[in-house]
Amino acid sequence: MNRKTMTILGFGLALLGAGVRPAFASDELNIVSGFTTAGAPLALHGHDPVALLDGHGSKKGTAKFTAVADGQSYYFTSQANLDAFKAAPAKYEPQFGGYCAFGVSVSKKFDGDPDFSAVDNGKLYVFVNEDVQHMFEKDKAGTLSKAAAAWTVIKSKSPASL
Repeated sequence: MNRKTMTILGFGLALLGAGVRPAFASDELNIVSGFTTAGAPLALHGHDPVALLDGHGSKKGTAKFTAVADGQSYYFTSQANLDAFKAAPAKYEPQFGGYCAFGVSVSKKFDGDPDFSAVDNGKLYVFVNEDVQHMFEKDKAGTLSKAAAAWTVIKSKSPASL
């Protein structure tokens, strides 16, 4: 088998082991939670994107500190994090609409779990599980290059169609 086939096979096995299925979300955004009081679907399972990007780990935010950007609600752990996000939302939003970055690299849209995230060159990436995140860590540049190319093709496609 060639390397690409092995990578896809390994990714598939990692997903099966975790019982993962495609996210049921809008095409371009990974939103698996319900609507918030702000009237927009909750992104990142309610985790604070500022805490993730700033290296403070995966922390659940609260509805008390909510912002809406690009049709998604984000929760934050503090007023300071909310203010930072409001000042530069694009800086803190997850890449690839919040879908698993490795999944996008193989033209799939799987639910990105903020408990498995990485920051590379100031950008936030989420993954479906720990095994997949480790696969990403082995070839960040290659994975991100493939994901960027695939995203232009799959961005507007439904997860079920991929």
